[in-house]
Amino acid sequence: MTSIENITLEVADTAAAERFYAAAFGLGDRLRLRASEAPSTGFRGFTLSLIVSQPANVDALIDAAIEAGATTLKPAAKSMWGYGGVVQAPDGTIWKVATSAKKNTGPATKQVDDVALLLGVSDIVASKKFYADHGLAVGKSFGRMYVEFATTGVKLGLYRHKALAKDAGVSPEGRGSHRIAVVGGDAPLTDPDGFTWEAASMAAKS
Repeated sequence: MTSIENITLEVADTAAAERFYAAAFGLGDRLRLRASEAPSTGFRGFTLSLIVSQPANVDALIDAAIEAGATTLKPAAKSMWGYGGVVQAPDGTIWKVATSAKKNTGPATKQVDDVALLLGVSDIVASKKFYADHGLAVGKSFGRMYVEFATTGVKLGLYRHKALAKDAGVSPEGRGSHRIAVVGGDAPLTDPDGFTWEAASMAAKS
């Protein structure tokens, strides 16, 4: 497998989630929703990132998300690497909106350049090997801290679980379902931390 076609979020109220995401981010086919009542509390072990071209676009997307009902976890702010903030959607999914640019180069838009899925894992080395063994090429790797794979469609990265929670501004404690499925590849699988992948052909029939 070399691509992630879309991310499927499991939500309690699909109609409400559809309204939120249409108003906030408008990600089209990269994001899908399905109903689920699977028990889940606290940090679900992943975040989704929207990568944009300039700070004004970060503000536009975060403002739209908050207006649509999201909660601020980290207000948008400058940092050493750029500019970004973190919000939590009404369904519980954590979203980071960020840019590496320090200055605006044009009018604000809600254009999303890339979507990245970041998984919080217990053992970076083991998870890296798992995904490499299943055909994903490593794009960047920083020891036991972070791994990024060369996927097309949605990008995939691995962080240590506690580090990802800290980056999102939440407690690392959580239990129950991740409430997410990754769609890509030819066969279903489950990684060492319980994140499930669904074959693209199977997802298309559902």
